[in-house]
Amino acid sequence: MFNTNKIPQKTKAMERNVIAKNTTIVGDIKSDGDFRIDGALNGTLTTNGRVIIGAEGSIKGKVEATNADIEGTFSGNLLVSNTLTIKATANISGEVIIGKLSVEPGASFNATCAMKGAIKELNLNNDEKIRSEKTAS
Repeated sequence: MFNTNKIPQKTKAMERNVIAKNTTIVGDIKSDGDFRIDGALNGTLTTNGRVIIGAEGSIKGKVEATNADIEGTFSGNLLVSNTLTIKATANISGEVIIGKLSVEPGASFNATCAMKGAIKELNLNNDEKIRSEKTAS
């Protein structure tokens, strides 16, 4: 009547990786889990999860992530496919490509910034203008 043979389903548990205070890592890191950096990273961090740079944390290099929250210091190339949240204590410089941006007052944001969604919409609008100009003549 009742099936007691349950097959365990694989659940995708997101790991949380932490680089603690007074820790410096030089090199490249790749993971599927979230990252919290309270120390220093010099290199590349690639993850499908969220990157959190704590108030005393710093990254110098390249970061590719789904979401990012920055309270500390970042310098380099930042690619965030969804939302980048910049806290009031953050100091960011370099090149930033994002989906959405949230900046608290007081943050230092000295970077070139491109929003992926806005770029696509801009290109679509230009294509529509070109088509309407061709059909009008």
